Amino acid sequence: MRIGILTSGGDCPGINATIRGVCKTAIHHYGFEVIGIHSGFQGLLTKDTEEITRHSLSGLLNLGGTMLGTSRENPFKRNGVVSGVNKPALIERNVKELGLDCIVCIGGNGTTQTAARLAERGLNIVSVPKTIDNDIWGTDFSFGFDSAVSIATDAIDRLHCTASAHKRVMVIEVMGHKAGWIALYAGMAGGSDVILLPEISYSIHRIGSAILERLKQGKPYSIVTVAEGIPTDGRKRAGEYIAQEIEYETGIETRETVLGYIQRGGSPTPFDRNLATRMGGHATELIANGQFGRMVALRGNDITSIPLAETGGKLKVVTEDHDLVVQGRRMGVCFG
Repeated sequence: MRIGILTSGGDCPGINATIRGVCKTAIHHYGFEVIGIHSGFQGLLTKDTEEITRHSLSGLLNLGGTMLGTSRENPFKRNGVVSGVNKPALIERNVKELGLDCIVCIGGNGTTQTAARLAERGLNIVSVPKTIDNDIWGTDFSFGFDSAVSIATDAIDRLHCTASAHKRVMVIEVMGHKAGWIALYAGMAGGSDVILLPEISYSIHRIGSAILERLKQGKPYSIVTVAEGIPTDGRKRAGEYIAQEIEYETGIETRETVLGYIQRGGSPTPFDRNLATRMGGHATELIANGQFGRMVALRGNDITSIPLAETGGKLKVVTEDHDLVVQGRRMGVCFG
């Protein structure tokens, strides 16, 4: 077989490890030919490709970013027709001309939706979920999440030192527009006193009361972890807004830190390297068994797959009954 592989959407730790898992399994175990597609779906529109060999895969396991490059090209945007070009039809033609029997699409929610729509048009597609936000429906975890949580937790650990030394409130803003998984996991792992998520409403008065209560208990500093997608006044970033409101509410000096794209870069954690390797291998196994139109998923400790049609367009968000939220509240963590 001759398979193509692409990476689409934002970069995150573990993409190269997944490429390695797919391609090494395909070449070494199944004897497939592998074609790398550059710059996501844009590369399918322009036939920008390269042959992937065993030599191409050296040094990928711990390397951040993506060796294939990426883009946010959505061939179905504006009904798929731009300047008279029908992009989905062009992709179908190029896939045929390239002689590809299947395409492995590594990406997040947008990529999964695009993969599902291409599968509906008859292309053989297998998708691997990739996102630091952990918001892809159908998989317990996606690679990149553990790495982002590790980076954010390390930052929170460091902020404890400064907050303690200056008796300040330190606010750290982490990624998560619609889903607060990073804020929840890093906030709990880093011992945050307040954790604010897009999924759970908050009151500045309750946050201020929680911080002042800590002060009465002889705890002169507090750590506040916020997801970037929480509601604000619409004019400021989440971290800046919350810091200013807390200082106004409590009178305690408050500073904010925005972690930003640092969470996306660098080497993946061992957990993410192994998860990416397992997911990549399973994607190739699906192709070998002729099981197309599916997304690889982690369920418990098992790597399995679900139909692309089931996950496209769905978002996995934090709920108030999540065990970390419940346990955090039992321990006195304020969720707003």
